[in-house]
Amino acid sequence: MVSPVLAFGGVPGGPELLILLVVFALLFGVPLVVIAGVVVFLKLRADGEEVDTDRVAELEAEVERLREKVDDEPDDGDARS
Repeated sequence: MVSPVLAFGGVPGGPELLILLVVFALLFGVPLVVIAGVVVFLKLRADGEEVDTDRVAELEAEVERLREKVDDEPDDGDARS
């Protein structure tokens, strides 16, 4: 009598399991790594923007302070004309 296992092609051995592992890694592993990389990149980029926003606010405050200082000084150029 023939074993029912042979009717289904047998149980996969070492090489077949290795090929299946590689196929699953390519199908699921690579996209997961790419998605994780994009998330990390966007997170790092967003952290840098907060620092830039603080720096811009600091520079705007300094420009305003310098404008007030210039407005408070008497105009020597108007007296010469």
